[in-house]
Amino acid sequence: MPPYRGRFAPTPSGPLHFGSMVAAVGSYLDARSQGGSWALRIDDLDPPRVAPGSIDSILRCLEKFQMDWDGEVVFQSARTEAYRAALDRLRTRGLVYACACSRKEIGDAAPDGPAYPGTCRKGLPPGRQARAWRVRTGESAIEFEDLLQGRVRQDLEREIGDFVLFRADQVFAYHLACAVDDCAQGITHVVRGADLMASTPRQIHLQRLLGLPTPDYLHLPVALNAAGEKLSKQTRADAVEPDRAAVILADVLRFLEHSPPDEVSADGISALWRWALENWKRDRLPKVASAGASQSEKN
Repeated sequence: MPPYRGRFAPTPSGPLHFGSMVAAVGSYLDARSQGGSWALRIDDLDPPRVAPGSIDSILRCLEKFQMDWDGEVVFQSARTEAYRAALDRLRTRGLVYACACSRKEIGDAAPDGPAYPGTCRKGLPPGRQARAWRVRTGESAIEFEDLLQGRVRQDLEREIGDFVLFRADQVFAYHLACAVDDCAQGITHVVRGADLMASTPRQIHLQRLLGLPTPDYLHLPVALNAAGEKLSKQTRADAVEPDRAAVILADVLRFLEHSPPDEVSADGISALWRWALENWKRDRLPKVASAGASQSEKN
């Protein structure tokens, strides 16, 4: 087996928040506790979502948390040729097709959703131009064993339908970029939030079509705010304050049911990391898809 290599791949749509740090800390500890390496990738493929200054903010935040990554930072915006090559391979084998459908047309054709009804699968309607490229899903369901959540099964054709790999706005889709980059970076373990668990079968489908290795997956619970919403930029989650790194790290560890002793928390962030690395156990992680986040008050 290849040596453990994990990764953290934030979207630079704003500064890191508590939910981001759950994924970062979980992936970091799972890698380092097993003597593995930990890569950093910036998922900046979608220009409108990239907030000015957010990439520098993310890097400074991780440094303040003493989370050292291995190798150079990978930027998806610099890898479009790799995604284009992967799409061309699929096109050559007839595994993708051009699609002219707008979102409204898909909604009208499949009002009960969410699956794409296959309108353009046998060719573009007369007089229509291609807007996007979709991959054929086939009839087989995708199953995988999540290292925390257990067996996951998804019938791609029925639940998702043929999905987009190259969008109408000329941007490569997340699923293709993720599958290609995880292979290129030699990622063996993907530890991330359970909000992305439903995306995993699509990435596995692409890995199989492209002949790429499939990493092990572990989906951590998503942190929720007091209203039961996922902590995110959209729900106006507070940005992490790097100067409170030790306090926030202790809160993240408690969220992951790895509660450090008070005396360790009082000794600062280096002591917290030593304790966390010595005590990290997957079987202590909460086997739920989401949980409320309890954060310490600012002093």
